[in-house]
Amino acid sequence: MGTSVHPTAVVDPRAQLAEGVTIGPYAVIGPEVEIGAGSRIGPHVVIDGRVRMGSGNRIFPGACIGLEPQDLKYSGAPTEVVLGNDNTIRECVTINRATADGEQTRLGNGNLLMAYSHLGHNCELGDRIVIANGVAVAGHVVVGDRAVIGGMLGIHQFVHIGTLAMVGGMSRIDRDVPPFMTVEGHPGRVRGLNRIGLRRSGLADLDGGDQLRQLQQIWTLLYRSGHVLADALVQARQQSLRPAAETLVGFLEASTGPGRRGPLPGSR
Repeated sequence: MGTSVHPTAVVDPRAQLAEGVTIGPYAVIGPEVEIGAGSRIGPHVVIDGRVRMGSGNRIFPGACIGLEPQDLKYSGAPTEVVLGNDNTIRECVTINRATADGEQTRLGNGNLLMAYSHLGHNCELGDRIVIANGVAVAGHVVVGDRAVIGGMLGIHQFVHIGTLAMVGGMSRIDRDVPPFMTVEGHPGRVRGLNRIGLRRSGLADLDGGDQLRQLQQIWTLLYRSGHVLADALVQARQQSLRPAAETLVGFLEASTGPGRRGPLPGSR
């Protein structure tokens, strides 16, 4: 199938539209935009600046992608937004491009960004992430694969959220969220393992359930033993860690290092 552009849409002739792209009424597509095959751009969508979009993406009405970052340091550098494949961007979502020359705001594959969510400059999102309605993601945030972020919350700049984390709605996320954990509250606190997410991902069944059992053991050591986190991490390293536990311990070690905000504490 060829491309389909509604007569009322404004598409710069320099924009690159692959086969099967559909552009809806009153959409605006800028000159430096590349849209992959089979993507559907809804009514009143604005895609401008340097935007490279993969195939099979669905952009719903009113979304704005690639506009200038909301950063006073921005001085007009030709930065980018890069989207992978098969993402769903719902109504009135905003995704800003990066701040400094050569930088990108990146979104992987198969993600769902629900209505009125915002993805700030220089963010890096992995694959199959769900961000619910009204979530404000500040600049330089990193989100791991298959994380789920509940609605109506804010995420502080430079925060990292680990793979398969579950963040409850209306929480305050001002520090790193460890992988495989459920987090909620104001301020946010680690509540336990994301058992539903682990089961749905198949990780809970790996190695006959040994990976989940070790994750539970490490969680107890980190959050219920009474040890200072640094000491608990040293103790965790004294055993042979399976991949899931290694991911958790490695994330927390990096989170407590220089240039990071540190991890959210556990609940009492």
